[in-house]
Amino acid sequence: MFKLSELVRWLGLTEFEILTNLVAILVFSIILTLKLSGDLAETSIDWFGTFTPLFCGDVCNAYFCVIVGIRMYISNDNKRKALHRFLWSTYFLVLTAIFKYLLCLKLSGQTGLEYSEVFSPIFVLLQLVAVRACQLPNSN
Repeated sequence: MFKLSELVRWLGLTEFEILTNLVAILVFSIILTLKLSGDLAETSIDWFGTFTPLFCGDVCNAYFCVIVGIRMYISNDNKRKALHRFLWSTYFLVLTAIFKYLLCLKLSGQTGLEYSEVFSPIFVLLQLVAVRACQLPNSN
């Protein structure tokens, strides 16, 4: 298993962002389980409603990233590092949000996209993470 410090370095996310994502995934999992088990009526909640906790987690992370980006830019002499972190967080959030949106459209039957097209933002994100992991200095 990976250590938290390794995940933070490779993903470029802070511990708070990882916690926010985990809480959103927990709430999403509960709602998804209720939806798939039939305890929620089919008409009461659609797929966008099911994915709402994940979108709310993205909004919270985006708000956090803007605050951190502004504080790093103002207080730090290394403006380039602040801009790099802000751009990485933006790429991460935009690609995951696009994936969730496309998945909602596919599950609700509103689009004729194939699953390979739906998962393409995740493939791009995995490539970016791989490039980032290769650029990081090796530490034991």
